[in-house]
Amino acid sequence: MSRRLIVPLVAVVLVSLNLRPGASVPGPLLSEIRSGLGMSAGLAGVLTGLPGLCFGLIGLLAVTLARRIGTTAGIALGLVAVAIGQILRAGTGNAWVFLALSVVALGGMALGNVLVPAWIKTHEQGQVLLQTIYGTGLMIGGGIGAALAAPLAESLGGWRPSLGLWGWLALSAVPAWAYLAVREHNLPADHRRPMAAPGGRVAHSPTALALTTMFGVQSMHAYVQFGWLPQIYRDAGLSATYAGALLASVSGIGLFGGLLMPAVIARGRGLKVDFASFGVILMAGYAGLILAPATVPWLWAALLAVSGFAFPTAIALITARTREPTVTAQVSGFVQPIGYLLAALGPFLVGVLHAVTGGWTLVLILLAATGVPLSWASYRLAAPTFVDDELLQPTR
Repeated sequence: MSRRLIVPLVAVVLVSLNLRPGASVPGPLLSEIRSGLGMSAGLAGVLTGLPGLCFGLIGLLAVTLARRIGTTAGIALGLVAVAIGQILRAGTGNAWVFLALSVVALGGMALGNVLVPAWIKTHEQGQVLLQTIYGTGLMIGGGIGAALAAPLAESLGGWRPSLGLWGWLALSAVPAWAYLAVREHNLPADHRRPMAAPGGRVAHSPTALALTTMFGVQSMHAYVQFGWLPQIYRDAGLSATYAGALLASVSGIGLFGGLLMPAVIARGRGLKVDFASFGVILMAGYAGLILAPATVPWLWAALLAVSGFAFPTAIALITARTREPTVTAQVSGFVQPIGYLLAALGPFLVGVLHAVTGGWTLVLILLAATGVPLSWASYRLAAPTFVDDELLQPTR
């Protein structure tokens, strides 16, 4: 490994591990947080919906910020927000202040979501390695945060230190990114590669639209599964412990996707079949939940997990289907905010449909049907087309 790659590699490890715990930790501690803050059920519902909304809405501002201060400095600033928001919200006694500080922390994560893929694109050496570490680190960070939230609360004496700890961990990532930002600032002006707009609107790129579809559909399913899959299994007669273990297996298997898919994309062969299978496997998983949810529940969880390989694939394709880092940032700033807004709506709509119908059959049929656009978008992205080239073509 080149010595020049060591600091970027460490920086990517640190940022990837800190872009999800702030979103995943409050869930397991929600009852304790509500009790400690006197938070109403309505505000608790707002809290659970904040990650998707913040990732979507604040992510829209990331590229504009990067144009002003630089991509690396934008990531460093985002990490500062992640740290401050998490540390301070753990100490407040006011529910509204807690929500406001949660927005600060989640907003910092939204900046990282959009800007890190563009930053990785600037590193031609080790790009596949950095992308693999980033995609895998996102899933590890979110999974560890959720898994350790309750045990840490028990060992540290309450939900506040358990929540605040992740802010201090995020703070530990700031020096590496601050160093890289200073180093970038000291480069000659022609090497800083300022964040300029591409020559056309990203929304006119078929590749960008397919990426948005792929990312949005899979993100929606991830949030739906985190929120409702255990309940679906429990309503089928499984215990709470077994249902929780099945959800954990979905996350665990998903780690292999983060490790595998960047290398598969770099290989560039046989991608059409691999990518199109995401939607087919998704439909098979939901079909199993409809027909025999408690017969081989581990199989349906495994199928949903493998279909979830679409998430690290979409993250990797943001860099693989663009040539210039400036375009990578524009695509990331288009794909991820829209995708996360869709993800925020998914669990809410599932809850409404379940309440109206009193069962899961219609919900699962509709979820399975979204495998069609997922397969279409994934198949479309298997071809080595570049958004940069599409933006050069005149729009009709």
